[in-house]
Amino acid sequence: MPLTDTEIKRTKLKVKPFKLSDSGGLYLWVTPSGGRLWRWTYRHEGKQKVMTFGRYPEVSLARARERRAEERKLLVEGADPMTERKAKKRGQRIAVENSFASVAAQWLEHWQDGKSPRHVDSTKRRLASNILPSLGALRVINIEAPEVVAMVRLIQSRGARDVAKRALETTGQIFRFAIAHGFAQRNPATEIRPRDILKASRKVNYARIDARELPELLRQVEVYPGKHITRLAIKLMALTFVRTGELIAATWSEFDMEASRWSIPAERMKMRTPHIVPLSSQALEVLATLRPLCGDSAWLFPGERSASRHMSNNTILKGLERMGFKRRMTGHGFRGLASTLLHEQGYAHEHIELQLAHAPRNAVSAAYNHALYLKARSKMMQEWADFLEQTQRGARVLRFKDVVA
Repeated sequence: MPLTDTEIKRTKLKVKPFKLSDSGGLYLWVTPSGGRLWRWTYRHEGKQKVMTFGRYPEVSLARARERRAEERKLLVEGADPMTERKAKKRGQRIAVENSFASVAAQWLEHWQDGKSPRHVDSTKRRLASNILPSLGALRVINIEAPEVVAMVRLIQSRGARDVAKRALETTGQIFRFAIAHGFAQRNPATEIRPRDILKASRKVNYARIDARELPELLRQVEVYPGKHITRLAIKLMALTFVRTGELIAATWSEFDMEASRWSIPAERMKMRTPHIVPLSSQALEVLATLRPLCGDSAWLFPGERSASRHMSNNTILKGLERMGFKRRMTGHGFRGLASTLLHEQGYAHEHIELQLAHAPRNAVSAAYNHALYLKARSKMMQEWADFLEQTQRGARVLRFKDVVA
């Protein structure tokens, strides 16, 4: 008689293993410890073989019978169900080894050589959080443009357009690696352009004062009633016109006072190439005043609550607001102001752009572009600092000396 669930549940354990037969070679193997394992016996080419279907009750009686029926079909067709199952498992293993996640791991291992720990960590997090949840389990050779588009749009739906764009770029890099190593024949990411699937980003216009308001701003900086370290941060930003993130995360190890130079490493730059900021005598004076205020902190601008972290990126903005420049000026505004005034006074465009770290760079030029026109840029930065000092003291003439390249 075929088995029933009631019979299985009422069966008492014995000292030795025994079997509860169902039909068609299917039976439940019961051990003294209480284990219950589904087994199926069959004959192929004159040999008796045994397959297991899993444990009861995880695999129900009904499911065990379905498995028996599935395997019997293979047997009727002349195939050995055991051999077929092993082949299927082998195929699954191959699929896992050629999955996007597996290829991405190999690409990451190859790509990260020579990269900064910070850059590697951010790329790993972007992979784990944004790319692999959508593409990781798919065989890399089967992925088409629609799957990549779906991944990118899912990220964008969270309001993270820039992350979506970077995810598309990283996916393209992984596919190039896959093609080079024989895992794929084509790169579906190159068939998509960001503007084809991503909404256009609105250009951010950073608030900045007119040149006529500069004397007022500089005088307000000098008499700023807030924290001394905030005043010095704003002053150094005006003198160097670096990006806010580059300023607040600066460490003392980046500065060479004797050479009057600030060398910002590539991993802290937006364009991922090193950048040199020539330091004027006024900037060196700010640094000398700042040093005793930092204590043992490695940061130029340690955080208010903990010296182990740097200043918040909102500190400079709040300081400018406290001076009365809310919605009129931002830390980034110093960059636009410097660019406008320096261009108006005839400084070489390439010198200004390099100092703003705007100049386009590639892997070949990155090794030396950051030091290009350094002599002319040093002269320009000193004259810029002299101009700010004179303006703060009341000078109204907005004209510099010409820079000879």
